Amino acid sequence: MAKYRLVLLRHGEGAWTKENRFCSWVDQKLSSDGIKEAQNCGKHLKALGFEFDLVFTSVLSRSIQTAWLILQEMGQEWVPIQSSWRLNERHYGALIGLNRAEMALNHGEEQVKIWRRSYDVTPPPISESHPYYAEIYNDRRYKCSDVPQESLPKAESLKDVLERLLPYWNEKIVPELKSGKMILISAHGNSSRALLKHVEGISDKDIINVTLPTGVPILLELDENLHPLGPHQFLGDQEAIQAAIKKVEDQGKVKAAEK
Repeated sequence: MAKYRLVLLRHGEGAWTKENRFCSWVDQKLSSDGIKEAQNCGKHLKALGFEFDLVFTSVLSRSIQTAWLILQEMGQEWVPIQSSWRLNERHYGALIGLNRAEMALNHGEEQVKIWRRSYDVTPPPISESHPYYAEIYNDRRYKCSDVPQESLPKAESLKDVLERLLPYWNEKIVPELKSGKMILISAHGNSSRALLKHVEGISDKDIINVTLPTGVPILLELDENLHPLGPHQFLGDQEAIQAAIKKVEDQGKVKAAEK
């Protein structure tokens, strides 16, 4: 019997996800499909009887919007939401805005997979001449963060994401879990992967093969020491979920017509 239960998910499809671009810290709203994914996620969680006491999100709109839509579908709009940059998507540095399939064509699919999925490889850092540098670092949301703006990352590996996420997990989320609250974390592909790596003890080598589809809730059942009682569970139609995972994996591949 699980002592604690936690639902984690990658937000619904964003506008740049649809365009197959590295979105990262550029703020994007959900696409029309992403809105439907979040709504369907809420419907499914309601049908399964979930009742949340607290929601954690990043400070990016697609994460927050997903949480809003889920709570609305569940009739739980009153549930408090806490947001932190520490749950943000991985900072992809100079790769931000670039098309993944085009990158695979130019640099090879394996290199793109390493940039996207590896544990300790950091992409080239973003520079002040980057077209999205000012949009990110002049954003008011980062003037309210718990670190000085100059200390915010300019590029991150998954290892870096885990290191900036862990203090928030240990100091903010874990105490709420241990107080008995049912928690939803509406985060991103890589912040969710980093958290799964930590909680489930996934190796540095094996994490490259962990892919999370958009808008699919993940259930973690934990013992009194926050150790998993089994592997994480994708909630929903398993065949559709596997198809969604393949779709995400194919984003880093050269399109058939270009091969």
